[in-house]
Amino acid sequence: MKSNHTRVNGTLINYYFHCKRQCYLHGNRLNLEDNSELVQIGRAIHEVKAQESEHTEIAIENIKLDKLTAEYLTEIKKSDADMEAGKWQLYYYLKVLKDKGIVRKGRLLFEEKNKTKQTAVILELDDAQERELERVQTQIEELLLSDEVPKAEKKAGCKKCAYYEYCFI
Repeated sequence: MKSNHTRVNGTLINYYFHCKRQCYLHGNRLNLEDNSELVQIGRAIHEVKAQESEHTEIAIENIKLDKLTAEYLTEIKKSDADMEAGKWQLYYYLKVLKDKGIVRKGRLLFEEKNKTKQTAVILELDDAQERELERVQTQIEELLLSDEVPKAEKKAGCKKCAYYEYCFI
């Protein structure tokens, strides 16, 4: 089934699971990330990884894939701090590929291990995740169209967020 969620991308899926306020602000073009040192570190990690191996940074529609091989679509994250958000971003990418006839397993790689001892998590997209992804994409579209910015909720990772000063200062 072809999705009609034109504004939704992997970053917004990630932010939706991480913080709905961040998702709303980013999705409505309030981008504070260019000023964030942590975001710049994440981009630098991607650039180094891209130089180290082949099959990297492939752009398809509105997504950029970190690495695609015959078996895996690999997404590289700076840390495992928000694994759930990373998993759903990867499920989204797997779905985009599947819609184009490219079926792969997903692999999340973590540069820093804070919460788990794992350096990688392997995922496979199934029907239940596809249905949940469709539901989440609809919720993101509704969130972005809302006139109300979600309230700031202080969480463990807020101080590292590019939107921290906007939300709390």
